[in-house]
Amino acid sequence: MSNHEAVRPHCAEPPQDLTASPVAGRRLAAVALVLAALNLRPAVTSLGPVLEEVRSTLGMSATVAGLLTSLPEVCFALVGFAAPRFARRYGTDGVIAIGAVALAAGLVTRPFASGTLVFIALSAVALAGIAATNVLLPVVVKQRFPDRVGAMTGVYSTALNVGACAAAAGTVPLVRAFGGRWEAGLGSWAVLAVAAVPAWLVLGRRRSASAVRAPGPAVSDGGSGVRISRSPTAWALAVFFGLQAGGAYVIIGWLPQMFRDAGLSAETAGLLFAGTSLLSVPLSYPLSALAGRLRDQSGLAAGLAVCGLAGFAGLWAAPAGAPWLWAMLLGLSNCAFPLALAMIGMRGQDGATVARLSAFAQSTGYLISIPVPVLVGVFYQHSGGWRTPLTLMAVLMVLQLVAGLVAGRDRRIG
Repeated sequence: MSNHEAVRPHCAEPPQDLTASPVAGRRLAAVALVLAALNLRPAVTSLGPVLEEVRSTLGMSATVAGLLTSLPEVCFALVGFAAPRFARRYGTDGVIAIGAVALAAGLVTRPFASGTLVFIALSAVALAGIAATNVLLPVVVKQRFPDRVGAMTGVYSTALNVGACAAAAGTVPLVRAFGGRWEAGLGSWAVLAVAAVPAWLVLGRRRSASAVRAPGPAVSDGGSGVRISRSPTAWALAVFFGLQAGGAYVIIGWLPQMFRDAGLSAETAGLLFAGTSLLSVPLSYPLSALAGRLRDQSGLAAGLAVCGLAGFAGLWAAPAGAPWLWAMLLGLSNCAFPLALAMIGMRGQDGATVARLSAFAQSTGYLISIPVPVLVGVFYQHSGGWRTPLTLMAVLMVLQLVAGLVAGRDRRIG
């Protein structure tokens, strides 16, 4: 156990609400939290359904399109590392406000891109805003809802999944509604991004005003001297986060193809994939709330890894034998994402530590996840089937199980 880790005490950290009215501040923060979470995935999931049209219009090669689909993980990893540093200077709420503005600006202007490079650059602007928010939302939960970390993590995880599913399912109908213009369908999601900006600007301004009136540790977002990179728990969280993210991107990118190669129709394969995505919507909140009531989340982490292991094993043995069972097991496995977010919020001793821990675990985790779907594609191409890639995924699920057992222990960093 690291010198900075200790058994988690029963007492809760007092709220650091910095608004004039604590109740009003918490309500505004809850609304802002949901609005931010709704916007964490539409910039990504809205692009896939119209990628072919985007490529045709912009003259984008398949290689560049592959780069574009990997851009979210790269941005999440690189920008995420810098988020706590900016939070110490501008405040957590202020950085999220800046991120919301960047996201809205990127989504508003991206449909008007005149070429591939401009389109990628504007996508990167939007994704940079998402990356900063990704890292700092657990800090907002820790600071403003220290007695409800699990429940509020569940709230914003559910909102995140709703936004992701809505953009994936709604972009093509929007394109049709606008006369087949992908630019209008893709740009429509900017409306949701713009709606999140005012609440975060208000929170950021209130925090800045409070910091001027009462400077000092009570209103500081940073300053923790804990060496996160020396903590076994932090590394376990990073590995757990990275492996679950890698598994999720494999499911997003390859699961429909697995079912189609097994002889199922494209429509059925699409429904099976949609089932894995939709399952996380009703489960995110109760899972995170349950995690918040438990002192040790190792059992939950291990259980979700076992679901993933069983799902990939089923695909290996008989993909067409019980496809809905395999899809549901993999959907359950994807619920490791809200669990990882909840554990990040509960493992840090205070808001400053949670900020650094969130940046470390998510950024390192996304770096770990990047090669996973690529390796699956390489193994699939060279082996001519899915058994070798699925064997890889089974091994990674075992590693995720081990990392989850360590990350879920009743420890605090700080």
